[in-house]
Amino acid sequence: MISRRQVLQALGSSVVLAQTPKPNIVFVFTDDHAFQAISAYKGRLKLNDTPNIDRIAREGMLFDRCIVPNSICAPARATILTGQYSHRNGVPDNRAVFDGSKVTFPKLLRGAGYQTALFGKWHLQSDPTGFDAWEVLPGQGSYYNPDFITPAGRVRKEGYATDLITDRGIEWLNSRDKAKPFCLMLQHKAPHRNWMPAPRHYSLYEKTTFPEPDTLFDNYENRASPASKNEMEIDRHMRLPMDLKVKEPGKDWTFMPEYQRMTASQKAAWETAYQGRNDEFARLQPKGKDLVRWKYQQYMKDYLRCIAAVDENVGRVLEYLDTNGLARNTLIVYASDQGFYLGEHGWFDKRWIYEESLRTPCVARWPGKIKAGVRSKAMVSNLDFAQTFLDAAGVQADPGMQGRSLLPVFRDGKAPAGWRKSFYYRYTEPGEHNVAPHEGVVTDRYKLVYFWETKEWEMYDLAEDPRELRSVYNHASYAKVRKELEAELERVRTEAGAPKS
Repeated sequence: MISRRQVLQALGSSVVLAQTPKPNIVFVFTDDHAFQAISAYKGRLKLNDTPNIDRIAREGMLFDRCIVPNSICAPARATILTGQYSHRNGVPDNRAVFDGSKVTFPKLLRGAGYQTALFGKWHLQSDPTGFDAWEVLPGQGSYYNPDFITPAGRVRKEGYATDLITDRGIEWLNSRDKAKPFCLMLQHKAPHRNWMPAPRHYSLYEKTTFPEPDTLFDNYENRASPASKNEMEIDRHMRLPMDLKVKEPGKDWTFMPEYQRMTASQKAAWETAYQGRNDEFARLQPKGKDLVRWKYQQYMKDYLRCIAAVDENVGRVLEYLDTNGLARNTLIVYASDQGFYLGEHGWFDKRWIYEESLRTPCVARWPGKIKAGVRSKAMVSNLDFAQTFLDAAGVQADPGMQGRSLLPVFRDGKAPAGWRKSFYYRYTEPGEHNVAPHEGVVTDRYKLVYFWETKEWEMYDLAEDPRELRSVYNHASYAKVRKELEAELERVRTEAGAPKS
């Protein structure tokens, strides 16, 4: 028999739970930010410092094995919204139009009393749905004086995109209904190609020589044929004018769409900043490997300059949460749509199942809920974000979602009992950068890849070959592992509901 005291204790607990405010959610999302370019990750190359992103990791958790099911921009966004694989949410590549009637986590949060807002890069071709407020860049958007699509029409704003997106987010935070919890999504264009820095960073890293990855001159041997047929090499495919701001002698920069958007004073600052690079190129006239090395250095300068502005704006968001007493009851997550190549294998861009594009940076802070200062090795994914945000808010996830809530991992960074041991990957976009369609299964140590157009296989032992330079698919000593991985690929493909290729 339940005593009166037990009843009162239960009622008292219910009152406490009812009075506990729902957490706010801030999701800061960048485009093509490599984990190698976040100092908290302490990668093989020390490239830059990101003190504000590092602060989230220090006061929260860094996920060392956050992987994506499809390493490309628009599909990542659709996956995050729906918690579904690309073949289920209808956005398998950058050409697809997102169906705004689909169930998304912002819609479910909004239905549960949350205020929702999204500002920045959308890249899904349809208008956003499920948000109380939104302003998005058209397509890829522009870095300088960008246009924004709004519910009231298109507007142009003077300034730098990363700053303007954050400005709009903070304006919304100031004007929202303070009695309701909120979910704010700040989605930056940076550091997407063609890597246009904020004017205040034009001279940043100017005297820096960045260390080269040891696979900068990869010859693509000992693997299946698709890697050697790529069109994303710094050597052959990175463009001197559009990517590296090196114009033809005697010409101006009007060939660049971003330059044409600038005011007269902005153009003058740009010309002053990049004339030195042009003078150096004319003086050195690099060829062969020297040209690759020179291009790599210029690429790194502009790419990391873009990240400097991102990190500063993350700092602005953190400061706002602190100043307004919101930090303790806010789950903040910083991530990117996928990883990116910073010269590894001689590449820029993404798309492959290989590590640099498969892994996305992810750091999260939620005081009292996420154990601080932990570097988690649990296999997590952007597929999990939707269910994580809903679980944090106490909102039931849609049964069609295919990820898992990360709340159990938040406790100590360890994978709980029954957590995934492998993950399914599928890339299908035709043509762009000539990356062949492929699928694969990833575990903590191994990776099995199938290129169905050429019917070729690869397998990597990441413990013995972390740079993925030697496929062991046909090695007799790996026959047992290969058989196990082939069976696991079939299992995870079926579990994901993907077609057999």
